[in-house]
Amino acid sequence: MSDHVDILIFGAHADDAEIGMGATIKKHTQRGVKVALCDLTYAEMSSNGTVELRQEEAAKAAEILGVTARTNLGLPDRGLFVTPEAIERITQEIRKFRPRLVFAPYWQDRHPDHIACSHLVQEAVFNAKLRKYLPESEPVGVQQLYFYFINDVYEADVMIDVADVYEAKLASLHAYQSQFMTTADTVATPLNQGYVERVEARDRLMGQKRMLTYAEGFVSNLPVVIEQF
Repeated sequence: MSDHVDILIFGAHADDAEIGMGATIKKHTQRGVKVALCDLTYAEMSSNGTVELRQEEAAKAAEILGVTARTNLGLPDRGLFVTPEAIERITQEIRKFRPRLVFAPYWQDRHPDHIACSHLVQEAVFNAKLRKYLPESEPVGVQQLYFYFINDVYEADVMIDVADVYEAKLASLHAYQSQFMTTADTVATPLNQGYVERVEARDRLMGQKRMLTYAEGFVSNLPVVIEQF
């Protein structure tokens, strides 16, 4: 069976993609679009939960969103840097899935791993098309690279109306109980102090410019090509 997908989304940690574009993922998968998620790390430095639990939660969130595949490159959490080795691993993932579109975190964010992920994916998308780079695998020319917001929001180039699928996004976030919920053993972090509610408020505000109930915004560092207006 072919690994080919239409959309490949990278995040530094499981839950990044859900925070930034969980509803957009659901909107596409329910229409038959093949979407894959690739987490760069196992988030082993997280204050709450374990690697094993985070993996279970990530699998549950992926099932809720209907993705075709979810992979993890096992790069070091809080050890993401733009190195040839990391770029190679991500490039190989792009060539494996051969996506039409790639998504990565926006290059400005308060979490250094999100910034590093953004730069790594940009490098890998460029390298993926080079015939003489890793010549043992077939080059892939990605049609468009988009960036999604996680913690910090900037001006969006494109927004998706996600009101009809927003409950699925919330369900995918709630799958990460170790991160967004509190128990007697939980360490207080920004993620379990009303974070999901703030994400929902952000997505409401994103849609406000176009009178949409909820929207998710994206940035492109190249012009978006359309056939006509």
